[in-house]
Amino acid sequence: MKKFIFSICILYTIVSFSQNTFKGMIMDKNNPKDNLGIYGASVYWLNTDIGATTNEKGWFTIPYKKEYKKLVVSFVGYKTDTLIINSLKPIHHFLKEENFLEEVAINSKKQATQKSYLQAQNLITINSEELLKAACCNLAESFETNPSIDVNFSDALTGTKQIQMLGLTSPYLLITQENIPSIRGASQAFGLTFTPGTWVESIQITKGAGSVVNGFESISGQINTELVKPFSDNKFFINAYGALGGRLELNTHFNQKITDKWQTGLYIHGNHRGQRFDKNGDGFLDNPLSDQINVMNRWQYTDAEKGWVSFTNFRYLKDTKQLGQVNFKPELDKGTKNAWGSEIATKRFEVSTKLGYVFPELPFQSFGFQMAYSNHNQESYFGLRDYDIKHQSFYSSLLFNSIIGDTRHKFKTGINFMYDNYDELVGDYNGIVSINNNYERSENAIGAFFEYAYDNSDDISVTAGVRVDNHNLLGTFLTPRLHVRYTPWEKGVLRTSIGRGKRSANIFAESQQMFASSRSINIGSNDGRIYGLNPEIAWNYGFSFLQGYKLFGKKGDVTLDFYQTSFENQVVVDWENPQEISFYNLEGRSVANSFQLEVNQNIIPYFNVRVAYKVYDVTTDYKKGNLTKPLQAKNRFFTNVSYETLESSNGAKWKFDVTYNWLGKQRLPNTQSNPIRYQLPAFAKSYSLLNAQITKVFSKRFEIYAGAENITNYKQKSPIVGSDDPFGANFDTTIVYAPIFGSNYYTGLRFKIN
Repeated sequence: MKKFIFSICILYTIVSFSQNTFKGMIMDKNNPKDNLGIYGASVYWLNTDIGATTNEKGWFTIPYKKEYKKLVVSFVGYKTDTLIINSLKPIHHFLKEENFLEEVAINSKKQATQKSYLQAQNLITINSEELLKAACCNLAESFETNPSIDVNFSDALTGTKQIQMLGLTSPYLLITQENIPSIRGASQAFGLTFTPGTWVESIQITKGAGSVVNGFESISGQINTELVKPFSDNKFFINAYGALGGRLELNTHFNQKITDKWQTGLYIHGNHRGQRFDKNGDGFLDNPLSDQINVMNRWQYTDAEKGWVSFTNFRYLKDTKQLGQVNFKPELDKGTKNAWGSEIATKRFEVSTKLGYVFPELPFQSFGFQMAYSNHNQESYFGLRDYDIKHQSFYSSLLFNSIIGDTRHKFKTGINFMYDNYDELVGDYNGIVSINNNYERSENAIGAFFEYAYDNSDDISVTAGVRVDNHNLLGTFLTPRLHVRYTPWEKGVLRTSIGRGKRSANIFAESQQMFASSRSINIGSNDGRIYGLNPEIAWNYGFSFLQGYKLFGKKGDVTLDFYQTSFENQVVVDWENPQEISFYNLEGRSVANSFQLEVNQNIIPYFNVRVAYKVYDVTTDYKKGNLTKPLQAKNRFFTNVSYETLESSNGAKWKFDVTYNWLGKQRLPNTQSNPIRYQLPAFAKSYSLLNAQITKVFSKRFEIYAGAENITNYKQKSPIVGSDDPFGANFDTTIVYAPIFGSNYYTGLRFKIN
């Protein structure tokens, strides 16, 4: 492999210096201040098939001959320009939006959620405008207005929201922060709540198998979060939030220019929930009492002339939760049967750095280095059960980008190294847990990858990658992935993908809600190397069709997706016996089918409607037979309506957003062996949720917002089984399929200084 990569690099060097190239940067006319480049713009010589696309920074490089005089530049939603080129001097060119005229000021707002027409992968980008449509207090709540991600409550006590995609829970997603794996291992249960919404600049959602560049763990997709950058973020920003549910939050950003090349930012987040609510009268808190302090210091170095850019982050988090019965007092009742309660205390420290270099004379060629370390320490108890986990993680990656011959043929290659050390304590005071108490393991993996991309800037793009990894517990294995895009006609895009993923299941960290029950815990297999279980392996196959159009002169698009995830092996989480939870290796089939139809339509200027319908068919061979996944609605319907008034000269305007969700019936885990009063029906009824938010923008600096979640006040009846006897054999807080708290109203403000 090393000899092959070295030969390719030598070949490229010979070819690249044997021909002239022309380079330039394509930027947005409506955003000249930050000089931000347009990613994915098409560039080609008129009357030839020689073309290129711009990279993440807006730069392109294209082969050049003296007879090439006219360069065509185009991008979806922008006016196509033809430039006269008389020399090899690099250009900086601004594109105008299609309806932007010099003589008449017409404001055109880019979509808050963008679907790529050019990428081989099925990529959806959510920018900051979309995130502002809801309160978006943390990353877990950033997907309320996007139908590709399902947001559900994990249990009846913690108030934590979990996400799903393609019918599978978040552990099957690769969740990264600026392409560094972030929410994994010990942080799976609560990690999405550890990233404040105001820190997020944009989110990229990739359906299906992700890129081999980011690792082997992605199975159903990837979610990458880009944080705000000190150079482009506001000099000062404050966001205050308060809800009738007792939740208070404060976010502040401070950015300071040190030199022309150095900028630093200090980001502080705090939230507090101190009120006790028990609206359903079961004696348990509807939401936990909680406090969180979250601080990040971010440094950015940019030297555009020499091609260097670097980011370094330091971050500290402390998060505490108290949950359980309303009258529970930790100082008096912990470790007793006076009252059932729980406390979860998490401390986390992170440091990460990214270094990138773009060759000034060869802007299509670059290398990057990433390194991250995190220390996660959670101490918790649930009634008479203890669960502590310490997780130290180290990640590093070295990446090289270049071309083969010309910019239609690109490649990425590099190596990754990962190290994880887990130390878990699982225990209880009265012998409920039927497993060993201490679990400690270390995982390390080193892998090399190569990814080739072909793009003719017209109708075909292909991304094919493979990586080989050597893992101390999972062995040596290959991870192949393939993405193909074909454009048969204007604004029509067909995509298909296939890929393999492999991961180790962290059964305790990923299923922490099980501790808040009287279920015994059984691990069924012994021959594996992680909890006695084998690694999870799955193939993901996908098909997608995207068609853009205009209806009565208004833009719209329709998307049809179908994805299937088929497991070679899976750690089955079996809740079908109400007295226990079992983990065992799959014997048989486990398949997740996901179908989604989505339509986006602009009705009048600044008035947009998004409608989606989803069908899931997720089945697994349990020991009792083949069953559909519990607590999963097979049918879902989604609608989001957004409207903005015209902006005045000082930036004042109104924003209105409404989101409607309908969830079909859900199968509930079997409870027939419980006493009759603790038995649940086989299925939960369908229900609807309605959220809305109004924002008043007074100026480019100041705005206030107010909103409501679950306006119809729908609540699950008796979400806790056996709430009258929490230390009894039938106590269970895990069977949650709907909201518990009911309606929640909130308000907030945002103020910034550029």
